Amino acid sequence: MGFIGWIVLGLIAGALAKLILPGKQGGGFFATLILGVVGALLGGFLGGLIFDVDLADFWSWQTWLLAIGGAIIVLLIWGLIFGRKKSARD
Repeated sequence: MGFIGWIVLGLIAGALAKLILPGKQGGGFFATLILGVVGALLGGFLGGLIFDVDLADFWSWQTWLLAIGGAIIVLLIWGLIFGRKKSARD
């Protein structure tokens, strides 16, 4: 799978991760999609190293699970670092 395939996969994985984790991370929808692309690349890279999975097939369920899992991890880390701060009124 080429770079464009990973971008498309990451955009979709980021949107699905946003549906799974609504409102837990800062930034808008566009930032969530960018983080999804980063998470998909990270999930694919780590999955290839750890599980020795061939991630060349766009329609493989392993590829999708690793991409969505990576996007969720990146969104959780982003939410912990840059999440909404409580104000004095809350």
